Amino acid sequence: MTFTKMRCMTSSAGRLDRPIDPARDHVSEADAVAVELVEYGDYECPHCRAAHNGVRNTRERLGGRLRYVFRHLPNAKLHPRAELAAEAAEAAAAQGKFWEMHDALFTEQRPLDRNVLLEIAASLGLDIERFVADIDDHRFAERVQEDLESAILSGAHGTPTFFVNGRRYDGAWDEDALREAIDEPFGFRVRRLSQDFVALPASGGAMLLAGTLIAMLWANSPWAHFYEELWETELSLRLGSSAMVLPLREWINQGLMAIFFFVIGLEVKRELAVGELASRRRAALPVGAALGGLIVPAAIYALANGGGPAAHGWGIPMSTDTAFALGLLALLGSRIPFSLKIFVAALAIADDVGAILVITVFYAADLSSAALAIAACLYFAACALNRARVYRALPYALLGICLWVAVLYSGIHATIAGVLLAMVIPTRSPPATSGLLDQSIGAFRSLEAPLQARRQDESHYQTVVRTLETVVERLLSPAQRLERDLQPWSSYFVLPLLALANAGIPLRLSPEVLLSPMSLGIAAGLIVGKPLGIVLASWAVVKAGIGDLPPDIDWRTLTGAACLCGVGFTMSIFIATAAFADPEMLMSAKLSVIAASVIAGTLGWVLLRRAIPAGS
Repeated sequence: MTFTKMRCMTSSAGRLDRPIDPARDHVSEADAVAVELVEYGDYECPHCRAAHNGVRNTRERLGGRLRYVFRHLPNAKLHPRAELAAEAAEAAAAQGKFWEMHDALFTEQRPLDRNVLLEIAASLGLDIERFVADIDDHRFAERVQEDLESAILSGAHGTPTFFVNGRRYDGAWDEDALREAIDEPFGFRVRRLSQDFVALPASGGAMLLAGTLIAMLWANSPWAHFYEELWETELSLRLGSSAMVLPLREWINQGLMAIFFFVIGLEVKRELAVGELASRRRAALPVGAALGGLIVPAAIYALANGGGPAAHGWGIPMSTDTAFALGLLALLGSRIPFSLKIFVAALAIADDVGAILVITVFYAADLSSAALAIAACLYFAACALNRARVYRALPYALLGICLWVAVLYSGIHATIAGVLLAMVIPTRSPPATSGLLDQSIGAFRSLEAPLQARRQDESHYQTVVRTLETVVERLLSPAQRLERDLQPWSSYFVLPLLALANAGIPLRLSPEVLLSPMSLGIAAGLIVGKPLGIVLASWAVVKAGIGDLPPDIDWRTLTGAACLCGVGFTMSIFIATAAFADPEMLMSAKLSVIAASVIAGTLGWVLLRRAIPAGS
């Protein structure tokens, strides 16, 4: 949920960087435009040539309803003559024959060297002397380069890349799939809208906020009694005479939250291996800052509540709600330095590790040695699967469910099972793509071989599909695949449901609640302690020479980001449920967390907005 979300913030949104300009772009004729199709292509790319027929058929089918634009994206490393071919197309355009040259280049089977280009130009009736002068002087090289730069800014990193009505199309290139993207049936539009929402940097925070607001409104409405009745409803799983009975809220807090911690564990594992936490020096600043952001808030809370009835809640102000913090950071747009986003994301990962350890060590109930022993055996069994290079998810899923049950009955918070399981999910080095490419091409080409019987055709087709599925599976390790597949469920289902189940707090803002040592300790820990600890620890790391402050981040900017990290919200509420059994204390703690998170988030956002002026 942390660094995966960070990637969404920094990657291209798949929008066309440069709108269609009929005065500059090569635009097919269109009468009543309904659809705009832009292709970034390479005249020597065999995939562009293969897609050319489908595009041409689509243009013929839609006629004047389709505005088609071709832009150049020559890959000089793979196709040394592609840039010259693109310049030849522009030279033909200067003589009013772009589309004729365009079609001829894609249908030409010979290498597109200078002599072949001259032959094509002559066959099209171009002024050869002018054409030769244009390509020899590279008169249109700058224009081709402009298209290439536009392609990169638009997120087109391969050929062909299509944009339908300004949106990058990432589906299949066959004619039927491309036609579906252009026609946009209802199912396609729903899928596209959901993808657009997930691509929004603040989408995870928006879902959390929606769950919180619904819970707050519900808990303070005339139907408030239904809120508690729903979440206290008992659900049971029975196996013979044995039964596991938990309230619905606990199924979420201890069950579904295990998925959230599982995703965190996968992200931590990846970042330790190849990410921002892989190098000691790169990791020093965010890890040190996270450590300071854990210790100082806890110390402030302990000073305010030492020896009191709320002393056990010292872990509440320690954690950062990553989705909200990164979402607020994203609202400032491109003015935020990329290195600051990386710093906050890496800090959040280290912060999550600290929160996991705190929950495990300090918020466990009475321990059951038998359940712990069973959990240990199950964990070592999962380790054995890893060592045996078992890459299928099912054996780990079955062991993970049993591990979760054992940890639940052990007295340790059951969500830790998710982290333990994540640590044993296999990873492996990236494959040699050249071999997989050859295997994929061979598999597809084998489909063109004639077979005698219909039964054999179907059997052969299924065999090829299984081969291609195996090739695709090899591109990602099991850990990467699970992280990719579960991250949306974690961000857009588990966390909003956690907020909905736990943020329903009756707003009884009495002075006793607002000024109690517990409320003041939580507020001071999140609003003051969190940023203070992060800034002081960062300063110590830099002064000690252990780590470096990125050149585009100053201390004012870092302070604003540190204040954003004071948004505790879901994780703080989660720890509060583990810390307090008394309903009144728990309600007061939740209310304090929400109020302090709002203040900390607003303060951080304002400080960053002032520290980094627009357009910087």
